[in-house]
Amino acid sequence: MVRSCRVSALLLVALAAGPAWAQTGGLRGFVTGADDGQPLIGATVLAQPVGRDGAPAGDPRGAAADVDGLYVIPRLDVGRVAVRVSYVGYETLVDTLTIEAGPLRSFDVALVVETGGLEVVVESERSTGGARVTAGVQAIDPRDIDIVPAPDVSGDLASYLTTSPGVVTTGDRGGQLFVRGGEPSQNLVLLDGMALYQPFHVLGFYSAFPSDILAGADLYAGGYPARYGGQVSSVLDIQTRNGNKQRLAAAASVAPFVSAARVEGPLVPGAASFVASGRVSVVEEGAARLVDQELPFDFGDVFGKIHGVLTPNAQLSVQAIHTYDRGTIGEDVGGTVPEEVSYRNTAAGLRFLYLPNVSALRAEILVNVSSLDSDQGRDTLRDVPLRASSIGRLNAETNLTFYLRAVDLKTGVFVRTNRLTSDLRLVGGDNRREFFTEAGAYIEPEIRLGGLSLQGGLRIQSYPNDGRTYLEPRARAVWNGGVHELSAAGGLYHQEVIGVNDRRDVANVFTAWTRAREAEVPSAWHGIAGYRVTPTPWLELVAEGYYKYLQNLQVAEWTAFPRFSTGTQPATGEVYGLDTRVEVRLRDSYAYLSYGLSEVTYDAQGPNLELWYGTETLRFNPPHDRRHQLNALVSTTVLGVDLAARFQFGSGLPFTRALGFDRFISPNRPPDVFTAAGLQRVIYERPYNGRLPTFHRLDLSADRTFALSPDLDLTAQVALINAYDRANVFYYDTFTLRRVDQLPLIPSFGLKIAVND
Repeated sequence: MVRSCRVSALLLVALAAGPAWAQTGGLRGFVTGADDGQPLIGATVLAQPVGRDGAPAGDPRGAAADVDGLYVIPRLDVGRVAVRVSYVGYETLVDTLTIEAGPLRSFDVALVVETGGLEVVVESERSTGGARVTAGVQAIDPRDIDIVPAPDVSGDLASYLTTSPGVVTTGDRGGQLFVRGGEPSQNLVLLDGMALYQPFHVLGFYSAFPSDILAGADLYAGGYPARYGGQVSSVLDIQTRNGNKQRLAAAASVAPFVSAARVEGPLVPGAASFVASGRVSVVEEGAARLVDQELPFDFGDVFGKIHGVLTPNAQLSVQAIHTYDRGTIGEDVGGTVPEEVSYRNTAAGLRFLYLPNVSALRAEILVNVSSLDSDQGRDTLRDVPLRASSIGRLNAETNLTFYLRAVDLKTGVFVRTNRLTSDLRLVGGDNRREFFTEAGAYIEPEIRLGGLSLQGGLRIQSYPNDGRTYLEPRARAVWNGGVHELSAAGGLYHQEVIGVNDRRDVANVFTAWTRAREAEVPSAWHGIAGYRVTPTPWLELVAEGYYKYLQNLQVAEWTAFPRFSTGTQPATGEVYGLDTRVEVRLRDSYAYLSYGLSEVTYDAQGPNLELWYGTETLRFNPPHDRRHQLNALVSTTVLGVDLAARFQFGSGLPFTRALGFDRFISPNRPPDVFTAAGLQRVIYERPYNGRLPTFHRLDLSADRTFALSPDLDLTAQVALINAYDRANVFYYDTFTLRRVDQLPLIPSFGLKIAVND
């Protein structure tokens, strides 16, 4: 099946490409910075046809450089063109080239940093920002991440993601993100093509992605294209930056929560580089002393990457990451110590980018391996975890982009082997070990008609071991009228591997991974429609409505017996929402306001429901159903000091009220009421029939960078997290009826030193 799809795609391209080459040519190349060899993402390349006298002789064509710095301008008429390459903070390059019929001409550019004059930011050319949302996808720039106040000198992607109106967290602990109604296990997170299953640290301010290793990220809150699959909620596609190819550079920072270090430099000057970074938490030694309470969290991450330019048409990168987390979610009350949870992500892979001379083609080959190992609790007698689970995969894929005469065609194939293990015998579960293979292909044709872009898509995903096959149609449309933009996206999605989590207990972040039964594979339909307006270069407004219909969800079984359960019951779900955003960018000031309105509803079915509630179908709002969410972020620079403030507000999340407890004695045989203690049970009201109090918090930060020498900078930061010490509820323990609050006011200070040799 995979081979036939690939052959068909190549045949289609061969038939269509020949006439295109005979009549037109094109231009392609890489745009980098001459100072460090980094790709200049978003650099603008314009090709203007000119006559013999240099006067314009046709309409200009343009493209923006992607995460690799690659730009492609196909279908240019034969003749002379004036090429203009520009990027903010760099000198503009202008040159005249001759376009010939046939394959695209290669033209690489290394722009030089401006040495004087005023920096002018052309906001209309931006492709990133809080309000730059098109058909469900938001492009994220690391410079925007650094604006968000956080208890660290360097920014982290986790803090930025929570400014999005469609992203909900249940608290400042646990590392759980819910995107537009979806569960954390329904999110696909990719780092340079490598899957990471639980990349958010146990303390909610941090992820595995510090801003200083990132080149960019794309958050697909829904309606994602056919290249992505396997999850039914969202996609976070993250790209890391390359190391400095011209000189050595290093940085180190200390703060009450995290200490970090980074080093990078050339292996072969101008051609190959490395970058390595590491972070380790110091919460127990630092922040815990500031608030005079236990913060039992230990986490960290290490990342490394080597990138090389093999030829003018080929690049290769090798990267790896490891994260670890250990912590106790909850508090010690009445001598009951909450169980410790730990999890470890590991991933490694290579990425090969190739641009053949003989065709208008971009080829990407990815080979990588990923794994997650997690456990919770400990049997002290046997010295083994009470519950353990792991998931891993070996992935190989090829992604191709063909630039044809009337259409850009993206297609690809992939093969993956998956491993799932779980050991839950000590908590009444079972021991499972599963291996299976999946293979598939996708195709995405995109047609541009003036300001209108139409993209179709079809993904086929097959599991040869048992004959399961899914066909998933996708569609996307964008009309850009300059000031105004309309967009829409939708599609069908399936998820073969599911994460089972007992959501009765918010503090329980342990997830057991298993494969869905054939008749119960979760699926989702997405629909998105949006409108964006840019009335001035410094102001942008966007509104986006969305709908998701979820089938065959597996939600925690409602049982009266306390603590962890992996029993599930089927459910369907619906998600409605409207996200609105306003963004203002001035020379020294920035403001961003977002508001999200949504509702998530589940309908669960199961025989136990009739026993408890008198119905086999129970409608409820799950614990991540936040109806109203507001984020306000402002920053400015005063006398060289960067000041930032962030205010968050969220309506109360659902929780289940417990009326009390009893003890259950099995009626299977006459009980001895004098000796049989029975099993403790919780007497619930209806599931999630209560709402926690509203959440709100103000975070403040001030940063100042001092140039100690031309090659040495020192940055100092002070911050207040939860500045007015709001007692926000984290959760009410369903099994003990006790309240646990989120973090109190925490003062933070940090130092960062950066060296450029």
